[in-house]
Amino acid sequence: MIRVLVCDDHLIVRQGIKQILADAPDIAVAGEAANGPDALARVRAGSIDVVLLDIAMPQRDGLDVLKALKADAPKLPVLMLSTYPDRQYAVRSLKLGAAGYLNKSADSEQLIDAIRRVALGKLFITPGVAELMAEQLVAPDARSGGADVPLHERLSHREYQVFRLLSAGSSVGEIASTLVLSPNTVSTYRARILEKTGVRNDVELALYAVREAQHGEPGT
Repeated sequence: MIRVLVCDDHLIVRQGIKQILADAPDIAVAGEAANGPDALARVRAGSIDVVLLDIAMPQRDGLDVLKALKADAPKLPVLMLSTYPDRQYAVRSLKLGAAGYLNKSADSEQLIDAIRRVALGKLFITPGVAELMAEQLVAPDARSGGADVPLHERLSHREYQVFRLLSAGSSVGEIASTLVLSPNTVSTYRARILEKTGVRNDVELALYAVREAQHGEPGT
């Protein structure tokens, strides 16, 4: 029996996933978590074989939780779930140690197949995500200034979090509260983001995010 922890801040989503998994005789929902800290606490309590982890978790987002989980339990497979376009988070998730990435638009059979696959220690990668990974492999090295590499792809994980929140209109203080950082630290990240993306202020950063969103890239 594959014991699954379902981590999503929306009750209706957790209920829907539980209903889907109820039809799989070899899979059981062993627990639920509605935010990042709860997800970590539930895993640390033990008896979990696979974690289904939403990207957009409150208090501590999915990628932060993923990093913590891989530090605490590196062999525990984590399957990331998201409503965002694959290009936005799929490759980042896999680089951080996720065993797979699945968009919530996937059908129930694909979800069950993904859980079974990662439970066996294998990777679950859709054809679309595989194509994205191939693009990154053949793209010019970001450090060489290759024009085919989007500027925001050069951001670190934490810089990328701040980038998304800034482009959504959040203030430095709001970001500090969301990410549990000091305002000075957020300001430092902001300065690095402006430098790496080549923009001068938050307005230009928001416009940059909108332009990239039109091409399937990170936006708000």
